[in-house]
Amino acid sequence: MLLDVPVRVDVVLGEARIPMEELLALSPGEIVALERHTNEPVDIYVSGRLVARGKLVVSDGQLGVTLSEIIDFTIDQAWETYSAAEHDRWDRLFRRQKEITKGRASQAALDAMHQLELSPSGIPHMGRLSDKLEQITGWRVVPVAELVPDEVFFDHLANRRFPAGAFIRPEEEFDYLQEPDIFHDIFGHVPMLANPVFADFMEAYGKGGQRAMRLGQLHNLARLYWYTVEFGLIQEEDGLRIYGAGILSSPQETVFALEDASPNRVGFDLKRLMRTKYIIDDFQQTYFVIPSFEALLETCYKDFGDVYAEVKGLPDYEAHELAPGDDVITRGTLEYFKAGGRKGR
Repeated sequence: MLLDVPVRVDVVLGEARIPMEELLALSPGEIVALERHTNEPVDIYVSGRLVARGKLVVSDGQLGVTLSEIIDFTIDQAWETYSAAEHDRWDRLFRRQKEITKGRASQAALDAMHQLELSPSGIPHMGRLSDKLEQITGWRVVPVAELVPDEVFFDHLANRRFPAGAFIRPEEEFDYLQEPDIFHDIFGHVPMLANPVFADFMEAYGKGGQRAMRLGQLHNLARLYWYTVEFGLIQEEDGLRIYGAGILSSPQETVFALEDASPNRVGFDLKRLMRTKYIIDDFQQTYFVIPSFEALLETCYKDFGDVYAEVKGLPDYEAHELAPGDDVITRGTLEYFKAGGRKGR
């Protein structure tokens, strides 16, 4: 799900299990030789798990698959199986983060938490939470066991479903974990889905992701998600505020993103953002600031094919770099990163 983690993709055709990289490396002659298998059923596996079914298509020297079914990876939340210790862990995480985000979270996030009645009263039941959310914006929260493949993730978003991890972090990872759990997903992501404009953006992003995969431009679109949905800031009347889930669910980054002198904070620019690398396992070195959620949604109405064409072949910016033409709100000292970041502490 838009994280740079290695995955193995296999295509099963009849009795043969073929790694995707081998299919992509086939010569034109080898592709033509597969024409006799056109319309035969294929299964697609990611990291050993079935994600889609379809039929092989070979036409004009091109190899493809017409999908007939996408396995959505959803599971039963099994809410009744959470232990008392896990419910208590949710409550402690919630109380701490609710206090830290006062005066720092966007008004949209704060309003939605109240509207959805999120509270430190045990791990939320996703079905009941979804019933409230669906009445507001038509979105539902669906439980999954782990990060889902990109094509599955985009299909969920395009159909107003947000896949949320059903597990809660262990006590030893109370302060930090890399893979998103139920606290990150529900405290960080779900409130923003109750904002009608942001909810529309997320649906449009899912549909854009499906197009990006066909165009081979997912790496550019992933950066849009990272620097907005996960680590975005918004300019409000009282100053910069947080709406990105990766910040909202992190006590340390909540303070760092707004108040530390180290990171850059620059105005949102789609093409610049799509050329900017990001950091998975530490605080961000640059945060992008949107003027409004309406402005963010407007970006999804552009022809991303034109944007991809413009940025294709251009060099990337490092995560700490300022670029020519940046609307610099805060020029960071980069002190945290020069000291080695989390590893240097």
